[in-house]
Amino acid sequence: MLDTNVVLDVLLNRPAFVQNSAAILRVASEEIQEFITASAITDIYYIARKELRGSLQAKALIRNLLQIVHVAAVSEVDIWAALESDWKDFEDSVQNTVAEHQRFDYIITRNPSDFKDSNLPVLTPQEFANRFIAK
Repeated sequence: MLDTNVVLDVLLNRPAFVQNSAAILRVASEEIQEFITASAITDIYYIARKELRGSLQAKALIRNLLQIVHVAAVSEVDIWAALESDWKDFEDSVQNTVAEHQRFDYIITRNPSDFKDSNLPVLTPQEFANRFIAK
C-alpha cells in the first residue's frame, strides 16, 4: 500500500522525492499491484486542488492515478479500529488498519516512523525500488 505522501510526491513533482516514488508507480503491474486507500484519494484531491489552484487539474491527476493504482475500501470496521488504536496520527492509523485488514505485503512511505507500530513491513520508496525494481 502506498502512503499518501508517496503519491503526492509524484503527482505534484516534488523535486526531493519524485525520482524513487515515480519508479514505484511505473512498476505497477499484474505482479506488483499497488493500492491506496479510498480516504487517501480525497486527501490527494484536496491537496492537489490547492497546490494546482484548480479542480479540473486535480481531477485529471486523480483520473491518471486510477489508471495505475487500485483503491482499497475503508470500512466502518477500519475506522473503529483506527479510533481504538494508540496511534497519534488518525490518517496513518486508518491507512495502516486498511493495509493490515487487506493483508497487504508492505506499506511504502517516505516517513517510516509514522508507521513504527505497524504489524506490516514498512519500506521507503528507495528501499522498495532497491528491493523490487531491476536496475
